[in-house]
Amino acid sequence: MKKQTQQTSIADLIIAGIQERKGRKITHINLAEIESSPAMDFFVCEGTSATHVSAIADSVRDYLFEQSRIKPYNYDGYGNSQWIVLDYGSALVHIFLPDERRRYNLEELWSDGVITEIPDLD
Repeated sequence: MKKQTQQTSIADLIIAGIQERKGRKITHINLAEIESSPAMDFFVCEGTSATHVSAIADSVRDYLFEQSRIKPYNYDGYGNSQWIVLDYGSALVHIFLPDERRRYNLEELWSDGVITEIPDLD
């Protein structure tokens, strides 16, 4: 098996954690070349309800911890679960309700990064 960098491993684990709970419309924004970015990678996805958004966030947290003993440095948004962000230092995971995702439009805000759409599993 080819050895992967920690960053690649974190990215793969984040995507798997999102897909584990059927997170939709996953977007990976690579910001490694952007000096002013708060992280090297942004992951943006959405859930269908506040409960689903929370479940996706929990899945990402659990998956990274179970697979690699990686915990987020911080997280926020569980209060109303319309937008939850998980901070892994080099990677930020944003889980939105669809209306909130359209409102904040992070893909447009960080459009100078390399944007990759991850296909839904179903």
